[in-house]
Amino acid sequence: MLMKLGIIGGSGFYRIGDGEKKRLKTPFGISGSIVQLKDAKNESELFFLARHGQGHTVPPHLINYRANIYALKTLGVEAIFATNATGSCRDNLKPGSFVVPDQILDFTSGREHTFFLGSGAEDGVPTEFKKVQHTDVTNPFSQTVRVSIMSALKNLKIPYFDKATLSVFNGPRFETAAEVQMSKLLGGDLMGMTSAPEAFLARELGIDYATTAVVTNYGAGMQDKVTHEEVVEIFDEKFPMLKDIIFSAITTYSSSS
Repeated sequence: MLMKLGIIGGSGFYRIGDGEKKRLKTPFGISGSIVQLKDAKNESELFFLARHGQGHTVPPHLINYRANIYALKTLGVEAIFATNATGSCRDNLKPGSFVVPDQILDFTSGREHTFFLGSGAEDGVPTEFKKVQHTDVTNPFSQTVRVSIMSALKNLKIPYFDKATLSVFNGPRFETAAEVQMSKLLGGDLMGMTSAPEAFLARELGIDYATTAVVTNYGAGMQDKVTHEEVVEIFDEKFPMLKDIIFSAITTYSSSS
């Protein structure tokens, strides 16, 4: 049986290959566009989803995270390899660095952050979600997927940081200098806008999930100004390496499963 794996591309990662595109209707709304690919080398099926849509049209606070994760689960995906463009609040995590985060600080608000809605769940929600479930997220990222990513980085001889705490803010604005300082004081290393609730939702559905972060800028107060153009420029520079990392990680994951 073919292994089914998901890839969620963040800012700057909008395409990985050609294949059938579909948007799935779920109890939580319509998913983003999912491209189905065949990875002959690993005898696996890949499902690619551009988190922000083609051309970066969906802001982080309006992404339908539940529909996206539920759709991938419906397609049989058992592990997700995500990517994130992130800011840094540590001098040693320079723009252009690759990082495999191991923790999350969640500063988001107003997002639909769980599948388990209790007795007040609306009609159409599957019965298994009409309860309260408290999910353990001591380690929010799958160690199995993280190890696969780190093995890929080692095999490709790409320097990387093997742990970091990713602080997640609502966006789409960048953080203030005070928020960057707060993140640093609380143990944060990176700033992003999408790993929460994405990682937590994957955990609720039993999907292995981890991300490869590309540092695209220093946070506010550490450089003169932060712009989306700068983020895209750095990410574009690292994109060919990132694709190699993802496919190498998938090979490692597939062979070890």
